[in-house]
Amino acid sequence: MPASQAWLEKGLPQITVAVNISAIEFRDEHFLESAFAILRETGLDPRFLELELTESVLMKRAESTEFILKVLRARGVRLAVDDFGTGYSSLSYLRKFPIDTLKIDQSFVRQIATAPDETTIVTAIISMGRSLKLRVVAEGVETQEELAFLQAHNCDEAQGYYFSRPLAPHQFALLLKRGLPESLWQPSLIAPVHTSAQKP
Repeated sequence: MPASQAWLEKGLPQITVAVNISAIEFRDEHFLESAFAILRETGLDPRFLELELTESVLMKRAESTEFILKVLRARGVRLAVDDFGTGYSSLSYLRKFPIDTLKIDQSFVRQIATAPDETTIVTAIISMGRSLKLRVVAEGVETQEELAFLQAHNCDEAQGYYFSRPLAPHQFALLLKRGLPESLWQPSLIAPVHTSAQKP
């Protein structure tokens, strides 16, 4: 039984579990079969599984990629572009592929604090994602300054060490039960982002 299912049976909130998929895994001829077999074995509702793939993985063999993604999406699995902004592919795939989420690479998030005059990419990704009705998640948030910037620009979610270091399943269950400390938030900010229960 996956940890998320065990948490659910203990009365904790249902959360989306994000899983990074490598190029080798995604190109395996049995990928779809294996993914659906794991869902059957674990009993995890596909709606609460999000597969994360990088731009480079998505753009190889675009036709077969589109087929695989559509099959996954038809079964309810959510799909995210990981490390978005670091690839060199055409943005047309954002309309062509059934993508749910854009995850802003942490190198751009880091510029919020280290190079505030170079945050154009972050704001552009947030704006583009919202215009395409995609969920936008900022990766690698480590400071209140970064969080405040993302809140002010209407980013949907944030994840990173600012909220928590990586946790073992039983520790994460406690975090789910107790919630994040109020000290991590600035109530005066107009558009708070939500924290993501995914990797830091």
